[in-house]
Amino acid sequence: MDPIREAVRQLRRLPGVGEKSATRLVYFLLRAEPGTARDIAAALLALDEGVRECSVCCDLTGADPCPICASATRDASTLLVVEHPQDVTAFERAAEHRGRYHVLHGAISPIDGIGPDRLKIRELLARVDEQAAEGSRIEEVIIATNPTLEGEATAMYLNERLEGHVGSVTRIARGLPVGGDLEYADDVTLIRALQGRRAL
Repeated sequence: MDPIREAVRQLRRLPGVGEKSATRLVYFLLRAEPGTARDIAAALLALDEGVRECSVCCDLTGADPCPICASATRDASTLLVVEHPQDVTAFERAAEHRGRYHVLHGAISPIDGIGPDRLKIRELLARVDEQAAEGSRIEEVIIATNPTLEGEATAMYLNERLEGHVGSVTRIARGLPVGGDLEYADDVTLIRALQGRRAL
């Protein structure tokens, strides 16, 4: 097997990487400083072997609980609910939210056969009840699902399920474009969206 062609074939499996991009990356690695390809391969292996879901927030992490859930400086009374792990990264980059997170790993989409049972909603509800039983009730749940039909359906479902179990349920403001994804939003847009959140 030709290692160059095999490397190109494997890189093409990545989203947004076509034949030309994959070939360019392979030849970059061949010309790079010795050990570069080995370092990249080791980092990718670590992803496969060392990343798991946080048992508290369901984010992807190398430690359980994740650093955010384990931090004593984060506000445990405020919970920001997002669709995907990369959304947590986007909000952390904006550095406006000082509470904790919960990752759903998707959004309700009946047309795709994705109901509430396929998401991490059961874990969210259990987490809310556990905190209340421990005497540290969650005062605000901020719903930060994407501004799509699926994201709106998920937000409405969560609002119904959380009502009466938390202080308030809010939705991030429309500072994000309809149809856009949180991971591509700039910091200012995310900050304005958080600051302008409203009750559902």
